[in-house]
Amino acid sequence: MTTTTANRSILATPTRLRSANRSSLLRLYLIRGVLAVLWAAAFAKGHDPLDALAITLLVIYPLIDAVSSLIDYRSMPRDAERRITAFNAVLSTLAAIAMGVAGSFGVPAALAVFGAWAVIAGAAQLVLGLRRRGRELGKQWPMLIAGGLSFLVGISYGIRAFGEQPSLAVLSVYATGGGVFFIIQAGLLAWRARQQRCAAN
Repeated sequence: MTTTTANRSILATPTRLRSANRSSLLRLYLIRGVLAVLWAAAFAKGHDPLDALAITLLVIYPLIDAVSSLIDYRSMPRDAERRITAFNAVLSTLAAIAMGVAGSFGVPAALAVFGAWAVIAGAAQLVLGLRRRGRELGKQWPMLIAGGLSFLVGISYGIRAFGEQPSLAVLSVYATGGGVFFIIQAGLLAWRARQQRCAAN
């Protein structure tokens, strides 16, 4: 192997790794988004009354986020991002357990726990989105907006939980919005990958 060929191989390796990371993230975002929308549709029909089915759905939603975070963690090369993703995986797992317990105490408790989780998870998503802003993964605007909205909406859920006639119907809207933002981010990653392939050719 000549020196020039070796140098090209070394330079190409990070590019291939970044491309593989982007492809993995694209698939993860797309699947995560579709699952969120499907969950929203199921919960819209099954949240009232707050029975065993509704509580099961409340447990499943943060578990989807926990599993997604673990998959993201395994494909992530950067230490700072891995720590944030690991934190989110643990947080969402604890949220799933808390939702199962809170659901047995009624709608206000379930809404309050969901709101607390949404606040912290939204903040983590904001930080992760800011760290991923770059050439390979784009500006991450959908993820930043979704994280910011999750933070703000989570606060409003906490307030509603202690108000008059709290309702879990709002969680379907939350999940639908989050799912749409994930799908949009997946689409933007696919568009960017196509742009780079065209530029390379």
